[in-house]
Amino acid sequence: MSKRVVLVWFRNDLRLHDNEVLIEAINKSDLIIPVYCFDPRYFHKNKFQQNNTGIKRAQFLLESVAQLKSKLQGMDSDLMTFVGKPEDILPVLCAKYEVGEVFHHREVASRETQISEAVEAELWENKINLRHFIGHTLFHKEDLPFPIKDIPDKFNIFRKKIERESTVRNPLDAPSNILSPQHLENTAIPSLKELGYSDEEIASLGDQGFEGGEDIGIEKLKNLLDPNYEGLNNFSLVSPYIAIGALSPIYVYHQMQNSSLSQNKKRYERLMTMLLWRDYFRFMLKKYPNVFFKLNGIEAEEKNTEQINEELVLNWKTASTGQEAVDETIQTLLSTGNITYAERRLISKYFTQELDSNWLAGASFFEEHLLDFAPATTYGFWSHMASVGTSPKENTCADWQDLAKRLYVSK
Repeated sequence: MSKRVVLVWFRNDLRLHDNEVLIEAINKSDLIIPVYCFDPRYFHKNKFQQNNTGIKRAQFLLESVAQLKSKLQGMDSDLMTFVGKPEDILPVLCAKYEVGEVFHHREVASRETQISEAVEAELWENKINLRHFIGHTLFHKEDLPFPIKDIPDKFNIFRKKIERESTVRNPLDAPSNILSPQHLENTAIPSLKELGYSDEEIASLGDQGFEGGEDIGIEKLKNLLDPNYEGLNNFSLVSPYIAIGALSPIYVYHQMQNSSLSQNKKRYERLMTMLLWRDYFRFMLKKYPNVFFKLNGIEAEEKNTEQINEELVLNWKTASTGQEAVDETIQTLLSTGNITYAERRLISKYFTQELDSNWLAGASFFEEHLLDFAPATTYGFWSHMASVGTSPKENTCADWQDLAKRLYVSK
């Protein structure tokens, strides 16, 4: 009797804890083949001539993949890593190792779903099924009190109903053992240069203060939940790890419940609000496909311009606007890849109020430079700053001057 082999295609789920795909694969197979593909489409420039993945996030990704690979090797397994399109790589591996099925976490943004569809089509040529799992949100889709098509557009109604009528599942334990074929081919994690970054870009990396990997993410979470923590980052201390999947939002939630953070109601509410916004943005992209990548969102009225004032946008990108609070914040983003949400509101609102330019270009700048970039969250945030988001109340925001004053007071 032949053994059942499942290939686990890792994407934005670079962890062992609370990983439904991995646990289901272990339960439904005799042998597991873990694979990660460095898809070249994520290392090209987009139509705004911004990198889809800036060098700091690329380094963060490499570190996260490397740690997962090391942890799997400690279990006598491995994480096979390749540079190339998964629709080209996965079918070849399936044929080579007699894989019966491929498991992966489903994404919601258009580029990611198109890649899944391409993989699915290629696998099906060989009668191999691509099995989808939904494991990126705090509340599981199956546990929502409404079908996706009936999710309230208003964030506060969404929040009240979901908190009242749904529960967060318990996190799944990390596996203690993974059985893989004994003779998996040796693969190496690529260098930044092999991903297409120049020597100049690599030299500019510096110390961003965020090392990638599941274990580092868990330590950052412990720091955040410590009642003595006094940093300004709050959610943005752990959001890079959640975005890349090194931390599960479900795990974060239960750690919050088991900590003394509940004694600090304000900080607890801030964290919960960000976790719920993250869910809201992902579910909205399911309800309204691609909505956060449209200039005017779900609005019939054309509120925003497609034009770009090249000079003003360049000044904004290079922290040369002449507005101290704006320039300091952008410089922090460029040097660290991480800024608070108050700072994000400031510079995005400055962009939408002062630059008379396509806001998608500003969101694209965040996509390149933020360590915690996630398509739904980043573009959903910007759509509300541009007054075309799906939650009407959040389409209004204080002027950037008021945001700057508040920011200096908080510091």
